[in-house]
Amino acid sequence: MNLDLSDKNALVCGASAGIGAASARALAALGARVTLVARNAEKLTAVLQSLDNQEEAHDFLVADFSNPENLKAALAELPEDRNYHILINNTGGPKGGPIYSAAPEEFTQAFAQHLVCNQLLSQALVPGMQKDGYGRIINIISTSVKQPIDGLGVSNTIRGAVANWAKTLANELGPSGVTVNNVLPGFTATDRLADIVKNASKRFQKTEEEAAAFMRQLVPSRRFAEPEEIANAVAFLASPAASYINGINLPVDGGRTKSL
Repeated sequence: MNLDLSDKNALVCGASAGIGAASARALAALGARVTLVARNAEKLTAVLQSLDNQEEAHDFLVADFSNPENLKAALAELPEDRNYHILINNTGGPKGGPIYSAAPEEFTQAFAQHLVCNQLLSQALVPGMQKDGYGRIINIISTSVKQPIDGLGVSNTIRGAVANWAKTLANELGPSGVTVNNVLPGFTATDRLADIVKNASKRFQKTEEEAAAFMRQLVPSRRFAEPEEIANAVAFLASPAASYINGINLPVDGGRTKSL
Protein backbone atom coordinates (compact mmCIF):
# COMPACT_ATOMS: atom_id res chain seq x y z
CA MET A 1 0.00 0.00 0.00
CA ASN A 2 1.50 3.30 -1.14
CA LEU A 3 1.33 5.96 1.58
CA ASP A 4 4.40 7.86 0.39
CA LEU A 5 3.95 11.63 0.16
CA SER A 6 7.62 12.51 -0.27
CA ASP A 7 7.06 14.39 -3.52
CA LYS A 8 3.86 16.13 -2.43
CA ASN A 9 3.12 19.60 -1.06
CA ALA A 10 0.31 20.02 1.46
CA LEU A 11 -1.52 23.07 2.77
CA VAL A 12 -3.18 22.44 6.13
CA CYS A 13 -5.68 24.95 7.52
CA GLY A 14 -6.46 25.43 11.20
CA ALA A 15 -3.01 23.97 11.81
CA SER A 16 -2.14 25.79 15.03
CA ALA A 17 -3.78 23.18 17.29
CA GLY A 18 -6.05 20.13 17.51
CA ILE A 19 -6.93 18.12 14.44
CA GLY A 20 -5.23 20.56 12.07
CA ALA A 21 -1.89 20.35 13.86
CA ALA A 22 -2.17 16.56 14.16
CA SER A 23 -2.96 16.30 10.43
CA ALA A 24 0.08 18.41 9.57
CA ARG A 25 2.30 16.12 11.63
CA ALA A 26 0.82 13.00 10.02
CA LEU A 27 1.37 14.34 6.50
CA ALA A 28 4.91 15.43 7.30
CA ALA A 29 5.65 11.99 8.75
CA LEU A 30 4.68 10.48 5.37
CA GLY A 31 7.13 12.80 3.63
CA ALA A 32 5.01 15.77 2.51
CA ARG A 33 6.24 19.34 2.57
CA VAL A 34 3.67 21.16 4.68
CA THR A 35 2.45 24.75 4.75
CA LEU A 36 0.57 25.48 7.96
CA VAL A 37 -2.24 28.04 7.91
CA ALA A 38 -3.93 29.76 10.87
CA ARG A 39 -4.14 33.23 12.39
CA ASN A 40 -1.69 32.84 15.31
CA ALA A 41 1.95 33.03 14.20
CA GLU A 42 3.32 32.03 17.60
CA LYS A 43 1.29 28.82 17.72
CA LEU A 44 2.12 28.04 14.08
CA THR A 45 5.83 28.40 14.86
CA ALA A 46 5.51 25.85 17.65
CA VAL A 47 3.72 23.35 15.41
CA LEU A 48 6.24 23.96 12.62
CA GLN A 49 9.07 22.95 14.93
CA SER A 50 7.28 19.69 15.76
CA LEU A 51 7.07 18.45 12.17
CA ASP A 52 9.16 15.57 10.84
CA ASN A 53 11.41 15.96 7.79
CA GLN A 54 12.52 19.49 8.56
CA GLU A 55 14.79 19.31 5.53
CA GLU A 56 11.62 19.57 3.43
CA ALA A 57 11.42 23.26 4.38
CA HIS A 58 7.98 23.32 5.91
CA ASP A 59 6.55 26.80 6.34
CA PHE A 60 3.44 28.65 7.49
CA LEU A 61 1.00 31.31 6.36
CA VAL A 62 -0.90 33.63 8.69
CA ALA A 63 -4.54 34.12 7.65
CA ASP A 64 -7.81 34.93 9.39
CA PHE A 65 -10.67 32.79 8.10
CA SER A 66 -13.26 35.08 9.62
CA ASN A 67 -12.32 37.50 6.81
CA PRO A 68 -12.23 35.87 3.35
CA GLU A 69 -10.52 38.93 1.88
CA ASN A 70 -7.71 38.50 4.39
CA LEU A 71 -7.34 34.87 3.35
CA LYS A 72 -7.37 35.85 -0.32
CA ALA A 73 -4.54 38.34 0.27
CA ALA A 74 -2.55 35.76 2.22
CA LEU A 75 -2.88 33.18 -0.57
CA ALA A 76 -1.19 35.64 -2.92
CA GLU A 77 1.95 35.16 -0.79
CA LEU A 78 2.24 31.44 -1.62
CA PRO A 79 5.34 30.55 -3.67
CA GLU A 80 4.58 30.85 -7.37
CA ASP A 81 6.88 27.94 -8.22
CA ARG A 82 5.20 25.45 -5.85
CA ASN A 83 2.14 23.41 -6.79
CA TYR A 84 0.11 22.09 -3.88
CA HIS A 85 -1.22 18.54 -4.13
CA ILE A 86 -3.07 18.27 -0.82
CA LEU A 87 -5.50 20.76 0.73
CA ILE A 88 -6.89 20.20 4.22
CA ASN A 89 -9.85 22.52 4.78
CA ASN A 90 -10.29 22.92 8.51
CA THR A 91 -11.35 25.83 10.70
CA GLY A 92 -13.04 26.40 14.05
CA GLY A 93 -16.71 25.62 14.26
CA PRO A 94 -19.44 28.22 14.86
CA LYS A 95 -20.44 28.81 18.47
CA GLY A 96 -23.06 26.54 19.94
CA GLY A 97 -26.68 27.29 20.71
CA PRO A 98 -30.21 26.50 19.48
CA ILE A 99 -30.87 27.31 15.84
CA TYR A 100 -34.05 29.27 16.59
CA SER A 101 -32.27 31.84 18.70
CA ALA A 102 -29.30 32.31 16.34
CA ALA A 103 -28.94 35.76 14.83
CA PRO A 104 -29.05 35.80 11.00
CA GLU A 105 -25.52 37.22 10.86
CA GLU A 106 -24.22 34.10 12.63
CA PHE A 107 -25.17 32.08 9.56
CA THR A 108 -23.62 34.64 7.22
CA GLN A 109 -20.35 34.72 9.16
CA ALA A 110 -20.13 30.93 9.42
CA PHE A 111 -20.89 30.52 5.70
CA ALA A 112 -18.06 32.91 4.85
CA GLN A 113 -15.62 31.33 7.29
CA HIS A 114 -16.24 27.79 6.11
CA LEU A 115 -17.69 27.52 2.63
CA VAL A 116 -16.42 30.75 1.05
CA CYS A 117 -12.91 30.22 2.40
CA ASN A 118 -12.95 26.61 1.18
CA GLN A 119 -13.89 27.90 -2.26
CA LEU A 120 -11.07 30.46 -2.29
CA LEU A 121 -8.53 27.84 -1.25
CA SER A 122 -9.71 25.35 -3.84
CA GLN A 123 -9.64 27.89 -6.65
CA ALA A 124 -6.10 28.86 -5.67
CA LEU A 125 -4.71 25.31 -5.45
CA VAL A 126 -6.68 23.12 -7.87
CA PRO A 127 -4.93 24.37 -11.04
CA GLY A 128 -1.62 23.07 -9.67
CA MET A 129 -3.21 19.76 -8.73
CA GLN A 130 -4.62 19.37 -12.22
CA LYS A 131 -1.29 20.27 -13.82
CA ASP A 132 0.51 17.56 -11.83
CA GLY A 133 -2.34 15.05 -12.15
CA TYR A 134 -2.62 14.56 -8.38
CA GLY A 135 -4.95 16.27 -5.97
CA ARG A 136 -6.55 15.59 -2.60
CA ILE A 137 -9.01 18.00 -1.01
CA ILE A 138 -10.06 16.85 2.44
CA ASN A 139 -12.60 18.78 4.49
CA ILE A 140 -12.72 18.35 8.26
CA ILE A 141 -16.38 18.89 9.05
CA SER A 142 -18.70 17.02 11.45
CA THR A 143 -20.88 13.96 11.93
CA SER A 144 -23.75 16.47 11.99
CA VAL A 145 -23.95 16.14 8.19
CA LYS A 146 -25.35 12.66 8.81
CA GLN A 147 -27.11 13.29 12.12
CA PRO A 148 -27.65 16.86 13.41
CA ILE A 149 -26.24 17.50 16.87
CA ASP A 150 -28.46 19.14 19.49
CA GLY A 151 -27.30 22.60 20.52
CA LEU A 152 -25.21 23.23 17.41
CA GLY A 153 -27.82 24.80 15.14
CA VAL A 154 -25.61 27.09 13.04
CA SER A 155 -22.87 24.48 12.77
CA ASN A 156 -25.31 21.78 11.65
CA THR A 157 -26.54 24.07 8.88
CA ILE A 158 -23.17 25.22 7.57
CA ARG A 159 -21.49 21.82 7.82
CA GLY A 160 -24.28 20.42 5.65
CA ALA A 161 -23.64 23.12 3.06
CA VAL A 162 -19.93 22.28 3.02
CA ALA A 163 -20.67 18.57 2.59
CA ASN A 164 -22.83 19.22 -0.46
CA TRP A 165 -20.28 21.68 -1.87
CA ALA A 166 -17.65 18.96 -1.52
CA LYS A 167 -19.75 16.29 -3.22
CA THR A 168 -20.45 18.61 -6.14
CA LEU A 169 -16.77 19.50 -6.42
CA ALA A 170 -15.79 15.81 -6.31
CA ASN A 171 -18.00 15.15 -9.34
CA GLU A 172 -16.48 18.06 -11.25
CA LEU A 173 -12.81 17.41 -10.46
CA GLY A 174 -12.75 13.62 -10.55
CA PRO A 175 -11.77 13.35 -14.23
CA SER A 176 -8.60 15.38 -13.60
CA GLY A 177 -7.22 13.13 -10.87
CA VAL A 178 -8.39 15.31 -7.97
CA THR A 179 -10.47 13.71 -5.22
CA VAL A 180 -12.61 15.53 -2.67
CA ASN A 181 -13.64 13.85 0.58
CA ASN A 182 -15.00 14.81 3.99
CA VAL A 183 -13.74 13.52 7.33
CA LEU A 184 -16.38 13.66 10.06
CA PRO A 185 -14.79 13.64 13.51
CA GLY A 186 -16.79 12.51 16.47
CA PHE A 187 -16.09 13.73 20.01
CA THR A 188 -12.38 14.58 19.85
CA ALA A 189 -10.19 15.86 22.67
CA THR A 190 -9.71 19.42 21.43
CA ASP A 191 -10.54 22.93 22.67
CA ARG A 192 -13.73 22.73 20.60
CA LEU A 193 -14.88 19.68 22.57
CA ALA A 194 -14.09 21.44 25.84
CA ASP A 195 -16.48 24.22 24.82
CA ILE A 196 -19.17 21.69 23.87
CA VAL A 197 -18.81 19.95 27.24
CA LYS A 198 -19.06 23.28 29.04
CA ASN A 199 -22.23 24.20 27.14
CA ALA A 200 -23.73 20.76 27.80
CA SER A 201 -23.06 21.07 31.51
CA LYS A 202 -24.98 24.36 31.62
CA ARG A 203 -27.85 23.03 29.50
CA PHE A 204 -28.35 19.91 31.62
CA GLN A 205 -27.32 21.50 34.93
CA LYS A 206 -24.54 18.98 35.44
CA THR A 207 -20.87 19.37 36.29
CA GLU A 208 -18.50 19.34 33.35
CA GLU A 209 -17.17 15.96 34.51
CA GLU A 210 -20.71 14.55 34.56
CA ALA A 211 -21.45 16.01 31.11
CA ALA A 212 -18.25 14.50 29.68
CA ALA A 213 -19.04 11.12 31.22
CA PHE A 214 -22.53 11.18 29.70
CA MET A 215 -21.10 12.05 26.29
CA ARG A 216 -18.63 9.15 26.47
CA GLN A 217 -21.54 6.81 27.09
CA LEU A 218 -22.99 7.86 23.71
CA VAL A 219 -19.93 6.42 21.98
CA PRO A 220 -19.68 2.63 21.55
CA SER A 221 -15.92 2.95 22.13
CA ARG A 222 -16.74 4.70 25.45
CA ARG A 223 -14.06 7.35 25.01
CA PHE A 224 -13.21 10.52 23.14
CA ALA A 225 -10.88 10.38 20.14
CA GLU A 226 -7.39 11.82 20.17
CA PRO A 227 -6.66 14.32 17.36
CA GLU A 228 -4.06 11.91 15.98
CA GLU A 229 -6.76 9.32 15.33
CA ILE A 230 -8.62 11.76 13.09
CA ALA A 231 -5.34 12.73 11.45
CA ASN A 232 -4.64 9.10 10.52
CA ALA A 233 -7.79 9.07 8.39
CA VAL A 234 -6.83 12.41 6.83
CA ALA A 235 -3.34 11.15 5.96
CA PHE A 236 -4.70 7.99 4.34
CA LEU A 237 -7.16 9.94 2.18
CA ALA A 238 -4.29 12.23 1.13
CA SER A 239 -2.14 9.30 0.03
CA PRO A 240 -1.85 7.49 -3.33
CA ALA A 241 -3.50 4.48 -1.66
CA ALA A 242 -6.82 6.39 -1.57
CA SER A 243 -6.86 7.18 -5.29
CA TYR A 244 -10.31 5.62 -5.92
CA ILE A 245 -12.04 7.08 -2.87
CA ASN A 246 -13.93 10.18 -3.93
CA GLY A 247 -16.94 12.19 -2.78
CA ILE A 248 -17.51 10.41 0.53
CA ASN A 249 -18.28 11.34 4.13
CA LEU A 250 -16.01 9.33 6.42
CA PRO A 251 -17.10 9.33 10.08
CA VAL A 252 -14.23 8.83 12.54
CA ASP A 253 -16.37 8.78 15.64
CA GLY A 254 -15.95 5.48 17.49
CA GLY A 255 -19.33 4.34 16.13
CA ARG A 256 -21.40 7.15 17.66
CA THR A 257 -23.28 8.12 14.48
CA LYS A 258 -26.34 5.88 14.29
CA SER A 259 -26.91 6.09 10.54
CA LEU A 260 -24.90 4.05 8.04
